[in-house]
Amino acid sequence: MDKPSSDLVSNRRATHDYEILETFEAGIVLQGTEIKSIRNNGASLQESYVKVLRNEVWLVGCSIAPYRFGNIHNHEERRDRKLLLQKREISRLKVSIQEKGLTIIPLALYLKKNHVKVRIAIAKGKKTIDKRADIKEKDEKRRMQQALKHHI
Repeated sequence: MDKPSSDLVSNRRATHDYEILETFEAGIVLQGTEIKSIRNNGASLQESYVKVLRNEVWLVGCSIAPYRFGNIHNHEERRDRKLLLQKREISRLKVSIQEKGLTIIPLALYLKKNHVKVRIAIAKGKKTIDKRADIKEKDEKRRMQQALKHHI
């Protein structure tokens, strides 16, 4: 999965470690200088995940670096951030994570009409054998592309 130009931050390991089943777009509640820090590529989705608590969805473990030009009222780097979804989407997420082996992971942070959005996905963890098969498939595609390139 290539990184579209509109993504500010992407979770590149997600497609390697998980099989993506369904994606959602969610708003995110930010404080103070967090938006400025995200725009300066000061965020990371590594080791972050999404959890559902009492009909609310939370992004946990996302790191947004303190804004360099901020003051004493800068934000906390690693705090739980509330995600904004519709009720039917939240209920679908709750039902899906009760199924064994499924989890919710963040895929990317991006801008949409000057608002930061989070692309989240219901995902199933890949086994090592599946990861090897994916790598082998990518290598074969790469070899075929190179062969076609050199042949023409």
